[in-house]
Amino acid sequence: MDVSMTLWVVTILGLSALIAIDFFIGRKPHDVSVKEAGIWTVVWIVLAVLFGLGLLVFGNSQASGEFFAGFITEKSLSVDNLFVFILIMAKFAVPTQLQQRVLLVGVLIALVLRAIFIAAGAAIISNFSWVFYLFGAFLIYTAWKLIKEAMTDEDEEDWDENRLLKSIEKKFGVADRYHGTKLFVLQHGKKVMTPLLVVMLAIGMTDVLFAMDSIPAIFGLTQDPYIVFTANAFALMGLRQLYFLIGGLLKKLVHLSYGLSAILGFIGVKLVLHALHESGVHVPEISIPVSLAVICGVLVVTTITSLIASKKQARNEAAETPESDPKDSIEV
Repeated sequence: MDVSMTLWVVTILGLSALIAIDFFIGRKPHDVSVKEAGIWTVVWIVLAVLFGLGLLVFGNSQASGEFFAGFITEKSLSVDNLFVFILIMAKFAVPTQLQQRVLLVGVLIALVLRAIFIAAGAAIISNFSWVFYLFGAFLIYTAWKLIKEAMTDEDEEDWDENRLLKSIEKKFGVADRYHGTKLFVLQHGKKVMTPLLVVMLAIGMTDVLFAMDSIPAIFGLTQDPYIVFTANAFALMGLRQLYFLIGGLLKKLVHLSYGLSAILGFIGVKLVLHALHESGVHVPEISIPVSLAVICGVLVVTTITSLIASKKQARNEAAETPESDPKDSIEV
């Protein structure tokens, strides 16, 4: 898709305006209701759909299909990332009123990081076609790693700080409690970080790891930097509201890792086939309509099987819970 500099500028200004609106909504720390989160989640999804339809009307069906495939893939990966965010919030006991601010900063960091990664990825791809082999192999490895982690019986119920974050805390010091939205406070005559800043740093560091998975995945569906960037931006923008909307539902998506591994593995194979085709080898290439159908199909099946498994597990736990015997109760 041929994108002019004017369209790039207009798009970035439009996305910046949406980010400003999102910041204004979460400017005042407050508890986010399910109704508020649901309304804004729908708003962000509708805006993404309208943008994709705009590409169809003013661009072409190829660009529109690539955007929707990229958006759905990045959105599904973001849902999996939300579970890590929940663990981090629980680890640092973030007050519910401040969680909005943490997530907003996390999204901004993710946007900046992904913009840098996208620019670097586009430059590498344009000069070195063999990088498709590397991206494909990395995604296949990531898919295998996700399956391996999903097959283990151990549930990840905690999140451990990495060495870099621990060293930062040791160097600057951390206050013993939250101080509203302040990032630094004076404590015993020394300027120290608040727990809020530590949480933001933790979210930002995990964003780097998330980008390493998502950027190769989106480049496996399209090599157009404009579509890669906009699909990532729209997928991230509703992440804050989605956190409050499906926070409790995430634990029920027990097969999500299997679904994501299937999607990443599929895109990895697609990248390898594309690399072989670019090298002159006559191999079939997977079209965008097929990719979109596979991605949506995997997510639908994964969601259905997850809910069925969760419901079955809940019934089994209820059956195993011993009921109190009325004879054991003593009336006084």
